[in-house]
Order: sequence, then C-alpha cells, then structure tokens
Amino acid sequence: MQLSTSRPILQRTATIMAVAIVTLCLLAAITGFLLAFYYEPTAGGAHDSLEMISSQIPAGNLILSLHNRAGNLVILLALIQLVVMFLGRQFKASWLTGWFSGIFLALAVIGLSWTAIPLDWDQTGFWRFKVELSIIESIPLAGGTIRQVLTGGGGINSTTLQHMYSLHSYVAAIAALLLAVVHLTSLILQENTWASQRLRQAWAALRQPRPKSVKAAERSTVGNGGAVTPLAVKQQEADL
Repeated sequence: MQLSTSRPILQRTATIMAVAIVTLCLLAAITGFLLAFYYEPTAGGAHDSLEMISSQIPAGNLILSLHNRAGNLVILLALIQLVVMFLGRQFKASWLTGWFSGIFLALAVIGLSWTAIPLDWDQTGFWRFKVELSIIESIPLAGGTIRQVLTGGGGINSTTLQHMYSLHSYVAAIAALLLAVVHLTSLILQENTWASQRLRQAWAALRQPRPKSVKAAERSTVGNGGAVTPLAVKQQEADL
C-alpha cells in the first residue's frame, strides 16, 4: 500500500529531474558554444586559450565555470534519476522509452565528461587520459583500433586533442541533448497517460454501488449526530 502510494510521487520526481537535466544540457551547450569562439584545440594553444578566457575575456571565467558545473551536475542528476525511476517501477513495459532513454542519456553525459579529460591540456588531464588509453588498448581485439581512432595514431598530440574536441562538441553533446529531450517527452506523455487511466479507474469505482455495510455505517453515524458509533466502527473494520 505504501509503495503504490509513493509511486506517483517518485514518478513525478523523475519528471522534474528530467526537466532539470534538459536545462543543464542547454546551459552546457550554450556556454560551450560561447567558449568555442576562443578555445584552440591544439597542443600548444589549448591551455593558453583557456587561461585567456578566464583572465581576459569579459565574463569568461563565469562562462567556463558554468560549463564545467553544468557538465558535472548533469551526470549526478542522470544517475540519481535512474535510481528514482527504478524505485518508481518505471522500468516496466509502459515506461520502456523513458527507461532506455534515461540509461543512454546517462552514458552520453558520462561520455561528455570523458571526452573533456584532455581538453584542458594540463598535467592532470594529460596523464589521466594516458592511463585511460592504456586501459582501452588492453581490450581484446578492438582495443588497439579504438586507441588509434582516438589518438589519430602515435602518441597524444594536437591530432588527439582535435579528435576528442570533435567527439565532445559534436557527437556526445548532440546525442546528450537529443536524448534529454526524448527522455523528458516520454516521461511527460507516459505520466499523462497513467494519470488519465487512474482517473478512469477512480470514476468507475465511484459509479459502483457501495456495500450495504458502508451505507449502514453512514446511517448509524448520521443518526448519532455525527459521532461514530461502535457499530459503525465494527462495520468499517470488517470492510477493511
């Protein structure tokens, strides 16, 4: 009984979180578009261009901070929302579009974060990406090919940075934004469908004749001046 009562609350919470995810994706896309005017995806200019954005461009530090925070928050919200949807039983057949789009959305935003690792071109990002490439290379059969595609052949250089920038700005970003819109739309449509079904069920229940015991309890209550009599209590307990 408690689970069925909390399900609509959890499902509405998932929808609200989907709205927040779309908002954060739009914020990350807009700030990323503004940063693209000044960012230089080369080994010699990536770090310097980010320093210039932070120190010389008006509101550049704010735009860069908003871009980074939106990217981190959308990952957190996407993962938490999957848990909320699972608790709200939104993995069932009627919610499959929202469930699968939520999973792919979480993977897309994680991919956004992963492709951004070397874009700062600092020591932390460089060595972290080098470790990630070593892990990828250890994948049987396809690992070496994937590494070659990501790096452009050879070591980590300007070509690698351009490949990761393209994956981050065009592939992962567009996929995340489209999946966020599809995810929100599917949740809203399914929630409206489920709400209409509950209204029809409630209306059908109201049209059904009430048991005689309930009517007798009501007459006993009214006859006692509005007070609940022991007879009414026993009849109500029997019905429950």
